[in-house]
Amino acid sequence: MDFDVIVLGAGIVGVSSAVHLQDRGRRVALVDRRAPGEETSFGNAGLIERSSIVPYGFPRSLATLLRYARNRSTDLYWDYKALPSYAGWLMRYWWESAPRRHAGAAHDMLPLISACIAEHDALIARAGAAHLVHDGGWIEAYRTQAALDKKCAAAEAAAREHGLRVEPLDAAALRAREPGIGESLCGGVHWRDPKSVRSPGALVKSYARLFESIGGVFVTGDATTLRAEHGAWTVETASGRLSARDVVIALGPWSDIVFAPLGYRIPLRVKRGYHMHYRPTRVPLSVPVVDIERGYVVAPMEDNRLRVTTGAELAMRETPPTGIQLARVEPLARAAFGIGERLDAQPWLGMRPCTPDMRPVIGPAPWHSGLWFAFGHNHHGLTLGPVTGRLLAEMITGVTPFTDPRPYRAERFG
Repeated sequence: MDFDVIVLGAGIVGVSSAVHLQDRGRRVALVDRRAPGEETSFGNAGLIERSSIVPYGFPRSLATLLRYARNRSTDLYWDYKALPSYAGWLMRYWWESAPRRHAGAAHDMLPLISACIAEHDALIARAGAAHLVHDGGWIEAYRTQAALDKKCAAAEAAAREHGLRVEPLDAAALRAREPGIGESLCGGVHWRDPKSVRSPGALVKSYARLFESIGGVFVTGDATTLRAEHGAWTVETASGRLSARDVVIALGPWSDIVFAPLGYRIPLRVKRGYHMHYRPTRVPLSVPVVDIERGYVVAPMEDNRLRVTTGAELAMRETPPTGIQLARVEPLARAAFGIGERLDAQPWLGMRPCTPDMRPVIGPAPWHSGLWFAFGHNHHGLTLGPVTGRLLAEMITGVTPFTDPRPYRAERFG
């Protein structure tokens, strides 16, 4: 065989998995149709989100559901043509978000979230990528005092329980910390443990260069050509047909294109999202800030740019970009954060791969020897890429995993 393992997908999850496998003595080929870090991993708010101890659940309040039903909000937009395809998935998502089950998801995700900073730090140091990462946390900002007071109490309780650092900010403290924030925000909560990345795509590329420096091979290829032949897995690439004993599907929102023809019915759907870069007209932010009550993030990026990242859009993967959410949040972000002229010719559109139970799929495929899954990270692919890579590599190489991988097994979906 040409390699021991072929990793399909050169986003943060695939690249991290490839590094960990190569570190453990496997000969690894990383295969993607594009260069590393140019799809979903390229466009996000750039957060390594250590404080996200509770997954994003389906809203349970009637007021929120009615607001979403009107389809005029800034944090969610849905395309009516996509609803038939999403209906069953949304019903499962709503069911899984009941308080007891939601708490179960948080419990199962905690080992991954708790290790995310340490696993990134190890790769950042080896890749020489410290200049891309800022150790300043991020801020949840609020428009109403009632919402801020409620969050401060919950945040301090969570910080005590999980050993996190958090600082409540009133209006004066918020603007002292971030002078560019306007009067429409009345305060915030500063989570100190997360880190922010000033170019997520560049960080993934730095990890990919590390992978190649330790003997790994990146090849341009077509993941849909994956075949099982004579005890090996093969895939067609620009360098010809590659073969390996093991193959990892780490294609993020496109993973179903490969696993579905193999007979797996894993309920993976995408939440689409947009970003645009702007020139700041005030003092630029030093850390990412989320406008919680409007559902968008403004994050400082390299070259003195501000990146506005939208909430979720429910639309079919192939639907042309709408840009509706971005148009809705621009006036809000202009007033609150002083965004100026657009710096990109077109909004960037990305796909967030999500499962309805808010857990990724990590581990062996139940019906095919040598087939492994690593996808469905539900908004936290950048955060969980390195720790996913470690867990998967430990399973593939037969090492006792650092945490119980059973909550992430594919079999949970039947």
